[in-house]
Amino acid sequence: MVCNRCIMVVKSELEKFGLHPVTVTLGEVELDQEITPAQKKELADHFKDLGFELIDDKKTRLIENIKTSILQQVHYSEEPLKITFSEYLSERFHQDYSALSKLFSEVQGMTIEQYVITQKIEKVKELLVYDELSLSEIALQLNYSSVSHLSKQFKKVTGLTPTHFKQVKENKRIPLDKL
Repeated sequence: MVCNRCIMVVKSELEKFGLHPVTVTLGEVELDQEITPAQKKELADHFKDLGFELIDDKKTRLIENIKTSILQQVHYSEEPLKITFSEYLSERFHQDYSALSKLFSEVQGMTIEQYVITQKIEKVKELLVYDELSLSEIALQLNYSSVSHLSKQFKKVTGLTPTHFKQVKENKRIPLDKL
């Protein structure tokens, strides 16, 4: 689950199954009762059809929690982190960052840092499309050390400069009165 709509869907679907979730948060559900293996299988199949996956093993759950924490920080947090992502994740999961990083890389095929960069660039794209903030404001909001650093990272990931990305986006849209 990566957004509030996902949480609402999961909660609603669980209730349709006659289950009563105590809490539904990004990436986690707590039920007020144990479910049978048959119910778990039925739920897994149902949620798979909706684009969700039931995760039961400890390693996979940890990876999903790391991803959810990063998504929450990059896309939904009002305040930028005052510490590095490595410190944040280490504190959040009470584990050494190198162990988290090694596990993440083995399972995901990319480093945590690459995943963070990917998410930050997606957020930059979103903010560029909204066209409400300057590149300086976006860099500040996403905790980049400078606009130059953001621009270099953006170009490395997308192949375009932020300015060119904005121009391409604008050229693809035709005002309604011009149709």
